[in-house]
Amino acid sequence: MQKKDNKTIHLRIVLGKTISELRIKRNISGNKLTGSYDLENSNLSRIENAVIDCKIITLWKISEALGIKLSDLIINIENKVGDDFKLF
Repeated sequence: MQKKDNKTIHLRIVLGKTISELRIKRNISGNKLTGSYDLENSNLSRIENAVIDCKIITLWKISEALGIKLSDLIINIENKVGDDFKLF
């Protein structure tokens, strides 16, 4: 397992909070989201709680479940981390 730096952890946190906020805003329970879109409930919880990194295919499924384009989800995350955020 790779050691995660502070920037990676920050991105995980922002990603998880963004997904959770969008899900709650749309009144979609975690069980409904995962059950309808071939996702593991435990994975969604770990993503929302910034425990694990999220694969692009999982992000795509989550964005579809939320009724938004993946690019809109990414833009939302980019706006929250700010223009000066860099992983490297």
